[in-house]
Amino acid sequence: MLAGCGGSQPISAPGVIPQNAVTALRTARSKSPIQHIVLMVQESRTFNDLFATTKFGEMRVGHKTIRVKLKEVDLNAEGPGENDYPAYLKSYRHGHMDGFNSAAYEYVNPSEIQPYFTLASEYGLADRMFQTQGSGDFTAHQDLIRGGTEISSSESLIDDPSGFPWGCDAQPGAVTSLITTNLKYLQFKGPFPCFTYHTLQTLLDAKAVSWKYYSPPVMNGEGEYWNAFDAIKAVREGPEWKTNIRNSNKLFSDVKRRRLANVSWVIPDGKNSDHPGEKSDTGPAWVASVVNAIGESSYWNSTAIVIVWDDWGGFYDPVAPPLPRDNQGGPGLRVPMIVVSPYVPQGEVSHTVYGFGSIVRFIEDTWSLGRLGTTDKTSKSIGNMFNFDQSPRPFSPISS
Repeated sequence: MLAGCGGSQPISAPGVIPQNAVTALRTARSKSPIQHIVLMVQESRTFNDLFATTKFGEMRVGHKTIRVKLKEVDLNAEGPGENDYPAYLKSYRHGHMDGFNSAAYEYVNPSEIQPYFTLASEYGLADRMFQTQGSGDFTAHQDLIRGGTEISSSESLIDDPSGFPWGCDAQPGAVTSLITTNLKYLQFKGPFPCFTYHTLQTLLDAKAVSWKYYSPPVMNGEGEYWNAFDAIKAVREGPEWKTNIRNSNKLFSDVKRRRLANVSWVIPDGKNSDHPGEKSDTGPAWVASVVNAIGESSYWNSTAIVIVWDDWGGFYDPVAPPLPRDNQGGPGLRVPMIVVSPYVPQGEVSHTVYGFGSIVRFIEDTWSLGRLGTTDKTSKSIGNMFNFDQSPRPFSPISS
């Protein structure tokens, strides 16, 4: 299934919103069989780290590049711990992909992540999904609600804020980092992490398409880092903070009670996130439990579940990001994406070049929302992984 997913050569790149939008009160209808999109955001892994298309890498030592054998480790291993923009530039090394931290040259023992292999073989796997920027968790989660982090015509957010939580709840004095369109890195020279730019929330509300964001509480644990909407002023300081932001574990009761929104983001706690350093291996079981809850419900025939890992986590990957490079610090490194739906052909492996804007575009296209004007304009939609002419495939539970 994974044949041809490796390689080290650069590949070619792919091809007035209302300010006061109302909270969606009804279930909107899309133009396809898909009426519900569930975006599950796992943490900090490259494609090769999970799916091990090559068990050898290259490392730059002095003036030479040497071949190294990747180490097989458990999912709960510590990991390299470097995933900011400077580390990305070092690892990328002008497309040579041989400047990684020495701890990056490893891959996860396949027996530790069997549910991911089952999902990939039963449904669809994308082997050319790239993070929007060469950056870390904060901007990756922003990209997954809007496809970019531009705050002006010359500057975009990059890397993590200086203080916690990462959003409007941050302590006074917290600042962000920026990258200019001349690729100048301005560490901690940006504004307070509370923004007024448009996101998918703006488009969804304008068309009365319902949405929910499932995340750990902001003032308790990983919600301090991974709740993207805590950094969106219109949500954090508006009524939707109470109506549309839900604890992660509430997804199961919402599915059972037939309260699943048209669009759902599902953010795990640290234990279930796959994030290196959490010393836990429960992420695959968590993902399987969400897929099973939806698959065994009446929502199955109308749902697409997109499972993506938010950033590279500092791990090795042999595939260079697409060319040409953009002027906002991207594209970033390759991350896994699995698409689960009764309309995805079994064993589908997509070699299409995608970015996080591809997921945003798929959501936009499903309900004819229009465009945010970020990377959603330039990215290929993940819609080509579906075959809406086929009859919906029955669901079989995923063992964890």
